[in-house]
Amino acid sequence: MSTQTLSIIIPAYNEERTIHKILEKVAAVQLIGGVQKEVIIVNDCSKDDTKGAVQKFISAHPDFKYVEHPVNQGKGAAIHTGIKEAAGHFVIVQDADLEYDPAEYNILLKPVLDGFADVVYGSRFMGGKPHRVLFYWHSIGNKLVLTGLSNMFTNLNLTDMETCYKLFRAEHIKSINLCEKRFGFEPEVTAKISRIPNIRIYEVGISYYGRTYAEGKKINWKDGIRAIYCILKYGLFRAK
Repeated sequence: MSTQTLSIIIPAYNEERTIHKILEKVAAVQLIGGVQKEVIIVNDCSKDDTKGAVQKFISAHPDFKYVEHPVNQGKGAAIHTGIKEAAGHFVIVQDADLEYDPAEYNILLKPVLDGFADVVYGSRFMGGKPHRVLFYWHSIGNKLVLTGLSNMFTNLNLTDMETCYKLFRAEHIKSINLCEKRFGFEPEVTAKISRIPNIRIYEVGISYYGRTYAEGKKINWKDGIRAIYCILKYGLFRAK
């Protein structure tokens, strides 16, 4: 059996201070089943020296791939670029902050490698993993409003549609047309992936080390409104 590869897409915007830490964690991960890593960092035209921080790291890890946007387009657009660049059998998105633990890639990989799943969502709201206690209304909005509304239209029973950690078989994620350039990526990809015939979607519990806004968290209430719009657009009206 030929070696399989996990493509890890890291969209980055103004993460100069911490991006080396997440890259070190990604580099240290040993994947199960002999799966190899392909790491693609997409700099979405950061205003700080994210580029310099990444290039300093890559000088010692030349197998990591760096791509940059000439103008800022949004997290979703950076993910689109990463998907196009990805050459692996599987694809996962890794935020450039420290909220998600790369050591848990194997938790998401296992149902796929065991032959049960085509897509695996890492839920921050299930299982016994550590979770930083933050933002009551933010978590309620994610679980009840965004995930609940999304489930109504996709007929899935996800607990965390908005999670960063979504692992896809590459042929599935590359087969859909993705349009949302900012934080609408999550509801759009969920709606569109759910409509692939006979798709097998699993969910596993993961850790979550959430950041405060003072620590650099970027998503806000406006992105929540956009997410609701996208749920209706791609779920209720089934926009392509």
